[in-house]
Amino acid sequence: MNDQLKNKLADLPNSPGVYFHKDKTGQVIYIGKAANLKNRVRQYFQNSRLRDPKTIALISEIEDVDWIIAETELDALFLEAELVRRNLPKYNILLRDDKSYSYIRINYNDAHPTVTTTRRPLDDKAKYYGPYFNSRDIKNALRMLRKIFPYSTHYGQIPKRACLQYHLGLCPGIEEDKTPLNEYRANLRSLISYIEGNRVNLIDKLEKSMNIAAKKKEFEKASLYRNQIYALKSLAKQRLFTDSETVDISKDLAISGLMDIFNLENVPRRIEGYDISHMQGTDNVASMVVFKNGMPEKSEYRKFKLRVPGNNDFAHMEEAITRRLSQKNIKDWGLPNIFLIDGGRGQLSSAIKARDEMGQTVPMIGLAKREEEIVVDLEGSNLSINYEALEKHHAIIRKSDKFIKILLPINSDIVKLLQRIRDESHRFAVSYHTVLKRKRQIKSLIDDIPGIGPVSKKQLIKKFGSVSAVFAASHAEVAEIIGEKRADLIIKIKGNK
Repeated sequence: MNDQLKNKLADLPNSPGVYFHKDKTGQVIYIGKAANLKNRVRQYFQNSRLRDPKTIALISEIEDVDWIIAETELDALFLEAELVRRNLPKYNILLRDDKSYSYIRINYNDAHPTVTTTRRPLDDKAKYYGPYFNSRDIKNALRMLRKIFPYSTHYGQIPKRACLQYHLGLCPGIEEDKTPLNEYRANLRSLISYIEGNRVNLIDKLEKSMNIAAKKKEFEKASLYRNQIYALKSLAKQRLFTDSETVDISKDLAISGLMDIFNLENVPRRIEGYDISHMQGTDNVASMVVFKNGMPEKSEYRKFKLRVPGNNDFAHMEEAITRRLSQKNIKDWGLPNIFLIDGGRGQLSSAIKARDEMGQTVPMIGLAKREEEIVVDLEGSNLSINYEALEKHHAIIRKSDKFIKILLPINSDIVKLLQRIRDESHRFAVSYHTVLKRKRQIKSLIDDIPGIGPVSKKQLIKKFGSVSAVFAASHAEVAEIIGEKRADLIIKIKGNK
């Protein structure tokens, strides 16, 4: 053990948090969380016969350690998941290769919504949150939240009568209509909001609802809101998912690296990522994702249904940034510290043009997919390049015209953060594009059939999954859902196709 590591171990706090083991090159090789950083990290360097070969190999490579303090172990839960997902340290993969991650599953749109945990997310239109690396911690967290936001766990087989959990105040009892479905879903929205890290906004919303209920003399409902507010505030010292404002971002190597290479005076606390998605110029959409202090802030994601027609990514990006920088959106959402544009010189130039025309000066960079190059317009990006810092980060610099392309090592913390933001903006754009495409397909093929109304259409899509599957079904299968007469209409159209 070297002297630097000994000094670090001596300075470890008796606090919960996330720790980083690093090798001799400074590369993060393992990320973990702890209820007590001092005790947990020191355990790695105590003699033990219970270590497996992989853990022994990890310890042999540790040359340095760093950490971020959290208020509770559960507060570090989401932070650990996000940092591992971003950095993919090799020993997190090696030490967990015989385990599955856990996800929170909420089938919000079902007739009987439930909240459960699973190790395998499916494409079943349910909402999934995760992955998390300790199923026991997630289950404990959900048990605590269930006392505030009661939910059902009866996935699959629904009981015929209200369960014991209902009588304990932990289940809404919708199997016996003890709670109206719309009220239960409102309760689930609050739970989802808390999981996504919107604790402060959620409390504000509940306080407004409580005051409205009190004015209407709905005192029972007002007392329910009051109890939820009190319970949420009592969790302030025991937050279950990370509140990004509590993260010590001075320890985030990606954030500090961005400040270093671009000579940023202020910490880039808010970075927004943008991407375009379409299918041969149809169903054009743009996504806006928000990362605060290096962490995704999903409640602030936004999507744009684009008005400019055709297959023109440059024009689409220009429209997206123009609409983002409208006075109303600036007032409602504020401004980021950096815009990250998915694409190269063309997309970046279009974004800069829109920003300048809207009278703003927010710095902009692009991330080109092919080699993960950071693209900077030397005149328009409003950034100062620190070439000494780039050399320190082992960057390859390519200049062309007024642009500079920065190629950092693939294991760079800066690249990993920008990739994470870019990939998230791409995922969000594609998901919205898919929704619009499905709606258009449904409308173009079914809506023109006389006698097939919105209710019948919804029943068919729910049963068969797609319009093509509806037309591929037999007369008997369709008739079972919407009746003989309407099935005749479907078969008649099918015969004419």
